[in-house]
Amino acid sequence: MGSFKNELIRRQGPWRDVNQVEIATAEWVVWFNTERPHEHLDDFTPEAAEKLHYDHRRTPIMTG
Repeated sequence: MGSFKNELIRRQGPWRDVNQVEIATAEWVVWFNTERPHEHLDDFTPEAAEKLHYDHRRTPIMTG
């Protein structure tokens, strides 16, 4: 919530109406999940980290 408020709500306001906030929020969520690297995820985006996770789970383990 802190990032959302600081990066979108406070920085781009004042807002005309609730619809404008809803559209901006949807756009921000897409950006946050697909384009913004996250330090906690070794600078991957959440989308890329999730893809790596599921790709790893689908890869069969080779046994000797």
